[in-house]
Amino acid sequence: MKLIPNFASDNTVGVHPDILDAMLSVNNGSTVAYGEDEYTKLADKKFKEYFGKNAEAFFVFNGTAANVIGLRGLTESFHSIICSEMAHINSSECNAVERFTGCKLLTVPSKNGKITVDQVKEQMHVLGEQHHAQPKVISITQATELGAVYTPKEIKTLADFAHKNNMFLHMDGARLANAAVKLGGSLRKTTVDAGVDVLSFGGTKNGIMFGEAVIFFDKKLSRDFKYVRKQGMQLASKMRYISAQFIALLSNDLWKKNAEYANKMAKYLEKRLKEISKIKLTQKVETNGVFVSIPKKCIPLINKKYFIYTWNEKTSEIRLMTSFDTKKEDVDALIDFLKKVVK
Repeated sequence: MKLIPNFASDNTVGVHPDILDAMLSVNNGSTVAYGEDEYTKLADKKFKEYFGKNAEAFFVFNGTAANVIGLRGLTESFHSIICSEMAHINSSECNAVERFTGCKLLTVPSKNGKITVDQVKEQMHVLGEQHHAQPKVISITQATELGAVYTPKEIKTLADFAHKNNMFLHMDGARLANAAVKLGGSLRKTTVDAGVDVLSFGGTKNGIMFGEAVIFFDKKLSRDFKYVRKQGMQLASKMRYISAQFIALLSNDLWKKNAEYANKMAKYLEKRLKEISKIKLTQKVETNGVFVSIPKKCIPLINKKYFIYTWNEKTSEIRLMTSFDTKKEDVDALIDFLKKVVK
């Protein structure tokens, strides 16, 4: 069966060949289960090379789990978590954070998904008041749901504010690789060096089959996390298949090459979309997401050939995502089709 090129999400594409090879390489005989194997130890070593010797990585099955149990490791049920109103933990995880942590999400509005200290301060007036959930975590997304990128300075400002108020800074890094490439290619610069306490490190959107990592940058915070992961039903018995993927992703700059290419294809897509006068860019293209407004009547016609994601039905805004697997000719074919449909 021939698959149709898909611009709806970087979740929908296949697996990078090097990742598949890595999984096959560990599919030979048996080994110790539940992360006690040599492959998981090597993967942990790889993460320490990138994030420092204090980094403790815990593998889970998916991104929602990484966010949920990562936040659970920082909070009690009487706490609250401050985030953008469009944060994935608020808009796209079926209330999982509130369900499994018991915490209340306090959201702030944002045009591009980024939040500031001034916005966070508006949620801090309840500190010490026993009738209200107590703010404990600021959660940010890098890159944001609209493809915007926090600078290291912006993250450090949020982290410093959090720490001064006995709070933590959590980062949803589902597309951290794409953001890091945009900022010069360092995974560490906008995470541990900028004051992030816990990171949900994404792999699925950057070429792996399944699996994400929860990374703590302070061993005191991760002391009991293995129990939280087990309670959260995220302890894989055959963990070597997740670990092998991350070993490959973090070797030979594969993570960077994949993200660089995805970002490059997004810029090419942006350039080609500008050829169509009735399609308007709605967001600055910084990573691998391109957001445009398009005549509403055209969307059903486009969906007959391509799977696209409608971001905002009211404004007829759609999201087009590129990945390591996006081909230039696929972009050209999409543009040719749009030129026929969008009139």
